Amino acid sequence: MTDPAAKLARRKNLIAIACAGGVMFMTGAAFAAVPLYQLFCQVTGFNGTVMRANAAPDTVLEDSVLVRFDTNVRGLPMDFRAEQVSQRVRIGDTGMAFFDVTNTSDQPVHATAAYNVVPEGAGPYFQKLQCFCFDGQTIEPGQTVQFPVQYFVAPEIATDREAQGIKEITLSYTFYPTKGETNPTRTAAIGAKSGPAASGAVG
Repeated sequence: MTDPAAKLARRKNLIAIACAGGVMFMTGAAFAAVPLYQLFCQVTGFNGTVMRANAAPDTVLEDSVLVRFDTNVRGLPMDFRAEQVSQRVRIGDTGMAFFDVTNTSDQPVHATAAYNVVPEGAGPYFQKLQCFCFDGQTIEPGQTVQFPVQYFVAPEIATDREAQGIKEITLSYTFYPTKGETNPTRTAAIGAKSGPAASGAVG
């Protein structure tokens, strides 16, 4: 696993480089602004964006953090809910959360989920091993799909003077419409549930 402190230093360097080159490339790169911004946030943890990790940490601390889950939909006929309101996890330990998405319309829905965490200072330390975010999803009419998210809070948060006092983190997802076709096999591989739209509602 990459040291979050090193990632934080890299984030500061990338922010400086981005600011210096922003004026030069603003016009020419306007068409790619959204995907480039998403990539930038994933690499740096900027704007509270959760970072991706390849492996869980070797150290688990006694201290714990309460992780809350927030779900939102923008302009889509979907019911999107977390199966759990919150989870308490020890710092360095791996947590697993599940989210259900139901297409409440009679047409296929093409969507992509973006995410961030609050407070912003937790971004470099809240890392995910498995996630459905930023991948186009196709959900058939009346279909409910379950998406897992595997995550951890890196132990280095305990030595960051600005972040060590964080006791509660909110992980927020928002589904947006996606133009064009996406690959329906992605949702099938994650876990699709057949049946009417109402059956996907989670209390």
